[in-house]
Amino acid sequence: MPNALKEAALPVFAIAAALLLFGVFVWFAGVSPLEVWVILFKGAFGDWFSWQNTLQRAAPLMLTALCVAIPARAGLVVIGGEGALVLGGLACAALPYALPLPGNAIGTVALCLAGALAGALWIALAGWLRQYRGINETISSLLLAYVAIGLFKHWVEGALRDPASLNKPATRSLAEGLAIGGIGGSDVHWGLAIGIVACVASGLWLRATASGFAVRVVGGNPRTAQLVGLPANRLILAACGLGGACAGVAGAVEVAAVHTNANASLIAGYGYAGILVSFIARHNPVAVIPVAILFGGFGAAGSLLQRRLGLPDASVLVLQGIAFVLILASEGLRMVDWKTLLKNRMPRPAEPQMRKEPV
Repeated sequence: MPNALKEAALPVFAIAAALLLFGVFVWFAGVSPLEVWVILFKGAFGDWFSWQNTLQRAAPLMLTALCVAIPARAGLVVIGGEGALVLGGLACAALPYALPLPGNAIGTVALCLAGALAGALWIALAGWLRQYRGINETISSLLLAYVAIGLFKHWVEGALRDPASLNKPATRSLAEGLAIGGIGGSDVHWGLAIGIVACVASGLWLRATASGFAVRVVGGNPRTAQLVGLPANRLILAACGLGGACAGVAGAVEVAAVHTNANASLIAGYGYAGILVSFIARHNPVAVIPVAILFGGFGAAGSLLQRRLGLPDASVLVLQGIAFVLILASEGLRMVDWKTLLKNRMPRPAEPQMRKEPV
């Protein structure tokens, strides 16, 4: 238990410091920091309507955070979840063009599987480039995200465009039977349940299975993995594929539950925000759940800050950026041995000088 509290202390302090610095930022804009903090948390968790908006935004954050967290356990820093998300949404919207789907749960599952397959292949490509061509996965995954967005716009504004979408290019809307509905008649769709199940299942896989343990060995000590004969290449590709599949499902859920078609609104930055969520959770799939809910709330409160205080809706992005910088800084502080550092800084008592007797 003390270790768990110690692991959680630095992220909590980093978020608190980010809120303080965000208060200083809005104070320079002529707004009371205390009022901003109150509205921020009221817009996120103040009532049931706020909770619904928060949980709706938290669902894709959980899945895109897994796109970072699972490869990170294999020793990779993959930040291309945005590309896997948009391609997953595109595959979900394009599947009815290619195949006649039943308008029931089977058809909805097929849409999610199409999104998962598209995302898995895209992120696995970054892992393949790293293992077989020596290309840094952080750079390749980020650049592949821009390629994916370009492909998304090409198809949505071209071959898959619905002629009825005049001002805002989009694909044809999904049939009503294929849509993902709300939980208990609320605005919170079943994508939240998918995200929670994916986080818990990923955590159990990494902790309680032989393959998950092998992935952690590859990420923690590649030399040891090589000595014991673990198939590092296959494990890394599997980790990238699973992470990409989660982000692809996030895109499919956004299409089937929120937008009903693929359009530019799908490029909302959930893939980039998932990077922050994963780093704050220290790449722990189970810890991703509360962190995603917290940052989903911050995103939901942005419109309230704009209506009440006149701040831009995108001002919450400043808060996210400050939090990300502080989280990275806190990871460096985690490695400091504070006891030894303080012990070396303390003044030492003067040693008594021996009196020299004359010869």
